[in-house]
Amino acid sequence: MGMTMTQKILAAHAGLEKVEAGQLILVDLDRVLGNDITSPVAIREFNNMGKEGVYDKDKVTMVMDHFAPNKDIKAAEQCKMCRNFCNEKEVTHFYDVGQMGIEHALLPEKGLVIPGDAVIGADSHTCTYGALGAFSTGVGSTDMACGMATGKAWFKVPSAIRFYLTGELAPYVSGKDVILHIIGMIGVDGALYKSMEFAGPGVASLSIYDRLTISNMAIEAGAKNGIFPVDEQTLAYVKERSDRTPAIYEADEDAVYEKTIEIDLSTVKSTVSFPHLPENTRTIDEVGDVKIDQVVIGSCTNGQYKDLYEAAMIFKGKKVAKGVRAIVIPATQDIYLKAIESGIAKIFIEAGCVLSTPTCGPCLGGHMGILAAGERAVATTNRNFVGRMGHPTSEVYLASPAVAAASAIMGKIAGPKEVL
Repeated sequence: MGMTMTQKILAAHAGLEKVEAGQLILVDLDRVLGNDITSPVAIREFNNMGKEGVYDKDKVTMVMDHFAPNKDIKAAEQCKMCRNFCNEKEVTHFYDVGQMGIEHALLPEKGLVIPGDAVIGADSHTCTYGALGAFSTGVGSTDMACGMATGKAWFKVPSAIRFYLTGELAPYVSGKDVILHIIGMIGVDGALYKSMEFAGPGVASLSIYDRLTISNMAIEAGAKNGIFPVDEQTLAYVKERSDRTPAIYEADEDAVYEKTIEIDLSTVKSTVSFPHLPENTRTIDEVGDVKIDQVVIGSCTNGQYKDLYEAAMIFKGKKVAKGVRAIVIPATQDIYLKAIESGIAKIFIEAGCVLSTPTCGPCLGGHMGILAAGERAVATTNRNFVGRMGHPTSEVYLASPAVAAASAIMGKIAGPKEVL
């Protein structure tokens, strides 16, 4: 029996010719990632090991993004601990205020992950990099500590679900709608500890940024990782950002999948996830009259320039509804600069939006947009659990940038066609 794409990458990094689902293997890592919340715990555990240096100063990465710029004294102390550790260990890729961005947008942008890599990160949305044909997955802070010390991690080889994509997305429908559609189909545990492997002719019609969004939210279906095949679009993206040679792995024709789910992209509609689970989805025509208090456009899921551009084209010449707070957060400094240079920053500000420095901010109830009791937000973020963005009685509705922008203008959840 053949291997899936994920299994091939894991086998190569374990020095094995073949692996099977359920097998325990020790894998060599190409990158170990942490942020300002998870890294301090890893640093303490690393220090308890008595190690003098990290396994490879060029392969350990820390990004200060969750509570940065620091929102309070505790956040400042956590960032200081990371800063001191990376200075002491001479870690090459430490990104602080002014250089940082939201980690899962920053690493691909910097060329730090390429096809064929094996990556762990002490953040559940590390699965984002599967969009580039890498195996990447979130781990706990103690696993991060071991990874920093040894450059290795243990894995149980995941089984896989194959998503066979055909067709092309309709206008104003994006990768966010695709992954919400999928999670609505299979549920938040529908791919529990499995690899979500995307294939089929429809893949070519998805931009790298659509793929990044889809892979990012694989964890919201319980998956170990999400992964896309490497094509010319992938290679072109990587070539602009890295001088490393990609390793391209393809699933065998006789690879074993638990099941195959076929999706015609042309049938996917704008989709909204209602509180309090990502699986609680409705298409835009099923939403009804849901008034809102806030809109957040950004996050590791939808803070790319493409996302901001799509939202700006809906805001252009229009105003945010009275009583609605609209917060736009570019995912990296480069994206922020491009938004200024291209003029879309001006569109946001003239529409009545707030344009923030890159940060995870309100996504996890950190800062820059916390919700009060009973308030509702439409967000392009990835989770809408109870209290995720603030007060336990607040509500978060997940949506694409296009839907978020339209909702800000209408003062209620709305599709792009309602304002264009």
